Amino acid sequence: MDGVRIDKWLWCVRLYKSRTLATEACEAKGKDFRALGQAGRGVKIGEIITAATGNVTRTVKVLQLLEQRVGAPKVPGFMEDLTPAEEFTKARETSAHVSGFRPKGAGRPTKRDRRVLQSFFE
Repeated sequence: MDGVRIDKWLWCVRLYKSRTLATEACEAKGKDFRALGQAGRGVKIGEIITAATGNVTRTVKVLQLLEQRVGAPKVPGFMEDLTPAEEFTKARETSAHVSGFRPKGAGRPTKRDRRVLQSFFE
């Protein structure tokens, strides 16, 4: 295998849910995003790729090239995740501060909770 398109490789190792999302991520440009370059650019073994996936900026190292999407248990054989743990905790913290958020296991909302929630929708 000579080379694989970067958008296809990102989709194959399950960093993006669809190939279209991977292509859009490659071509996106913004102040908070490091563009991956053209979607048709080839990937090389040993290359380190930084990709924004949702609230997390993932950093991965290419271990092997592949043409077809693989199951989640096989992904570590094709990429090494170099993402710092702080990225994942930062993403969890931002999702926990969403207004109207109730932690799992908090039980049924009380009458006061329901009134507060209802005020968001009025």
